[in-house]
Amino acid sequence: MKCLLSVSLGAAAAIASFVISDVGQTPALRRGVSVQEAVTQHATTMPEADEDDAWVVAVTADGKLYFGADPVTADSLFDVMKARPRKRSAKLYIKADARAPFGKVERVMEIGRQAFFEEPVLLTAQREQATPGTVVPPKGLPVSVKPGANAVVFVEIAAGKESPTLRVNNQDVSADGLRNALEESLRNQTEKSVLVRAGGHVAFGSVASAIDVARSLGTKVFLDTPTI
Repeated sequence: MKCLLSVSLGAAAAIASFVISDVGQTPALRRGVSVQEAVTQHATTMPEADEDDAWVVAVTADGKLYFGADPVTADSLFDVMKARPRKRSAKLYIKADARAPFGKVERVMEIGRQAFFEEPVLLTAQREQATPGTVVPPKGLPVSVKPGANAVVFVEIAAGKESPTLRVNNQDVSADGLRNALEESLRNQTEKSVLVRAGGHVAFGSVASAIDVARSLGTKVFLDTPTI
């Protein structure tokens, strides 16, 4: 059963993984708009995101949208996607600024789902240092936005006065305690899956941090986005 319980995250040190200042500037993809991506530790290498024909939607800090290098609106994005030929294996990569309102990112995922992208990839920056003279491939967090998905752990993030608030299956947790809370909730579960829901005003970096923690436990992450 999915239960909701709100808890304010503690002192600044305890919410280090959820604050907006924890961002990284990675080399821009071959085509597109440069943003300050959220920093994660458990993203998957996505070299295809750097290919010329990659489907990349950027969301800037102020919520503006770009398809590749071309500015678009939420109202026009689906038509732009529908008009562009694509490979059957193509993925949708969302390159959001860590400070962007999650509602804007969520809207892109909703539109992507209309275009049959049910497993978008959220591109992020990484903490590791690149070797001088080498090209660092993009990395990202694969998520699922399939409607009606069931998960054994439910996480909710909401905007608070000073910092986000966090909800995890009826357990009060701090950001530092999130991993332990997820481990406890997943114990003895055969299916390792987490459903994340976030308010529209929550910064994308906070959502990416929660997804990153869940992925560190080898879970499949679903994002609870409304059906258009």
